[in-house]
Amino acid sequence: MPVPRLPTLYIPHGGGPCFFMDWNPPDTWERMAAWLRGIDAGLGQRPRAVLLISGHWEEPVVSVNIQARPPLLFDYYGFPPHTYQLNYPAPGDPALAARVRELLQAGGVPTRAETERGLDHGVFVPFLLIYPQADVPIVQLSLHANLDAAAHLALGALLEPLRDEGVLIVGSGMSYHNMRGLMGGADPARDSLAFDSWLGDACTAEPAARSRLLADWERAPAARSSHPREEHLLPLMVAAGAGGDDPGRRVFQDRVLGATVSAFAFGA
Repeated sequence: MPVPRLPTLYIPHGGGPCFFMDWNPPDTWERMAAWLRGIDAGLGQRPRAVLLISGHWEEPVVSVNIQARPPLLFDYYGFPPHTYQLNYPAPGDPALAARVRELLQAGGVPTRAETERGLDHGVFVPFLLIYPQADVPIVQLSLHANLDAAAHLALGALLEPLRDEGVLIVGSGMSYHNMRGLMGGADPARDSLAFDSWLGDACTAEPAARSRLLADWERAPAARSSHPREEHLLPLMVAAGAGGDDPGRRVFQDRVLGATVSAFAFGA
């Protein structure tokens, strides 16, 4: 029987271990957490594996974690001790990792195998909510350190066949990622709303226009004030590229720490 085609997702992963801490006000991250918990039911099917692109891993050569039992990488600092005891023993999938490398290299993208790095918090923090039993294998793919939007859209396009193979492609970042704004050093309301509005229009445009707009994202209103550095936006490019000719839609929007943030899906 053919496997139903899965959508691709661009999700917000919050700030550090935010979903596992006390906040004032207490509902700061609750709406985002509730949405993440509902992703599995919203898909209508359980993927056989997840390919995850996080804003927290960049390499000069695109890298694929091939480990069967990847550890965790606690790449956040200054948080309560209990947040360094989080556990997420999701298995890897070496066969999927090999398939990812095959697709990328066939498309002219060199890759390397990663055998030591753990899954960073852009993976395990949201997935503790999405698949809390850690029963879906996860393969992490790095960003390319060139941080080129068009290159990441093209990289995503090479991965589109995985959607017909039971693989959920997830870009994990934040649609607004100016830490000065989020931490109270500036008011992010106006800039984040302007950029988020543009981003919604870009992601829901017809696919060819979507790619052109996203490749040229720096021309968007408040682009650089929303993303002084683009690593948390680029996972969206991979997800959109893998979306192929399928339509995009906004699937979540919230205001967190004064900033408007959104999530997008490509395909049904």
